[in-house]
Amino acid sequence: MNTAKKESVQQSEQVHHPLSHYDEGFKVTPEYKKSMPDVQNADRKQIKGANVPIMQVGMHNFKLPLKFMRGDCQVCTLEASVTATVSLAADCKGINMSRIMQVFYLFEDRIFTPDTLREILAKMKEQLKTSRARLRISFEYPIRQSSLRSGHSAWQYYSCTYEGLMDDLDIFRKIIHFDFVYSSACPCSAELSEHARYTRDVYCVPHSQRSRARVSAEIEDSAHVSIEDMHAHCLAALKTETQTMVKREDEQAFAELNGAYAKFIEDAARLLYSEFNADARIKDFEIACIHLESLHSHDAVSVICKGRPGGFTADFSDFGDLVC
Repeated sequence: MNTAKKESVQQSEQVHHPLSHYDEGFKVTPEYKKSMPDVQNADRKQIKGANVPIMQVGMHNFKLPLKFMRGDCQVCTLEASVTATVSLAADCKGINMSRIMQVFYLFEDRIFTPDTLREILAKMKEQLKTSRARLRISFEYPIRQSSLRSGHSAWQYYSCTYEGLMDDLDIFRKIIHFDFVYSSACPCSAELSEHARYTRDVYCVPHSQRSRARVSAEIEDSAHVSIEDMHAHCLAALKTETQTMVKREDEQAFAELNGAYAKFIEDAARLLYSEFNADARIKDFEIACIHLESLHSHDAVSVICKGRPGGFTADFSDFGDLVC
């Protein structure tokens, strides 16, 4: 073997191979931590693509149990899904994602209301050195509902979200998103069924469908609106909420309710508008409805908003998310 080849073999034999096991005993010292590369806060020359601001960057759907205050002032713990984002200025490569979660966990033992979000957003802006922050906390909220006539009761769950926004002037907005599932009996079908019965003695069943309304309500700064308040407004407007525990007498009562409060989707939107518009605590609102048609192969939808300047604009289009 010639000299050059011998040296090449010797060098390959001396190649260092890192340990291929997890070192459970390793302790991170301050010196070691300081030596670690910080890619996230790299020089702006390392920015890939256009060096422009990013309006929202953060974390979606990290889960944890949170405490919520019920309408009767009792505290309940529910699984919550959190989405938290901040703005990122030009010349900044990125944010520290874990810092968002660390900030949120500072408040994990608090009782959560829409007002709690103000403190969290302020802390997010401070810790991440950003100008704007946004936070959404989604959860399934239980309310015990009584049957119409049988005297039974059972839990009904409502999809809810608390949303908070804080801009570069520290102006805070708090919004409650609340989903209400109801039955919508078609007035046209009801009248045609009665016509057939009276003119030709033909038995008919008017069509009705499971329906959903999503109400997004921006709350006045100094006001408090509970989930029970949101539910009460929807029930007062629409009357025909879907039931939990049902016996024969309850099913008959529900049929009577549908007959008494038959509604087109246009009716549903306007009834909800009237109810929420009358609550002075609610600064602005947007209402999106879907009726999952049993007559047609498509669904009926509607969107309405209060029409406040600078507020909601009724541009809701994610109707697929309302399918229930």
